[in-house]
Order: sequence, then C-alpha cells, then structure tokens
Amino acid sequence: MKNSFEINGFVASTAEVRTFTNSSLAKFPIAVSREEKTGDSTSRISALIGCEMWRKNGESDSFKLLVKGAHLQVSGYFQPQSWTDKNGVKQSRVVLIATEIAEIPKKEGTAKAG
Repeated sequence: MKNSFEINGFVASTAEVRTFTNSSLAKFPIAVSREEKTGDSTSRISALIGCEMWRKNGESDSFKLLVKGAHLQVSGYFQPQSWTDKNGVKQSRVVLIATEIAEIPKKEGTAKAG
C-alpha cells in the first residue's frame, strides 16, 4: 500500500511561510477541478485542497513557486493528525504534505486574462 498523491492545480493564494529554528513551513491551497456530465450538460466541479511543504532553512527556494495563480504539479504523501481541542473533543484531519512541486509551463497561444 502506497501513501502518495499527485495533483495538478493552481495556487489559490500565495503561501503563508513560517520559519522555525531549523526549517520552514509553507501552507498553501491548490485549486483543482474536474468535469462532471449530467445528461447533455457538462459542469466543472472545483475544490480547494490545503497543502503543507517543509524545507530545511536555506533550502526553501522552491517556496518562490507558491504564489497565487501559479499552475503546479504537486506530489507528496498524506499525514493523519489528531488532537484534543480546548473542549476535550478529539479532532482529526489528514494533511497533504508536498514533497515535490513543479511549475507547469503555459501552453503556446493561450493567454491568461488578468
């Protein structure tokens, strides 16, 4: 069983970067979509997926790609997390930890309206 993901999407907002003693954390949302057909009509279904990326300090050059509107291929693994909130209720979530990101080049002849 392999714990991994690979998605293509657009960075929805520029990454929030936090620097710690030995490493830095970038948190960023990726907008992904797919087409869904219902009878003769087709609609686009979109979602925002939160990702986190860790790098050692001094090795965080890849964070410069994490700007709003960048079209990226992101791969990594799923990390389950659990905690108890201030009311004593057990909470859990799955975080997508990005280990690799690559910019997807713009296609020739297409211009992004801005």
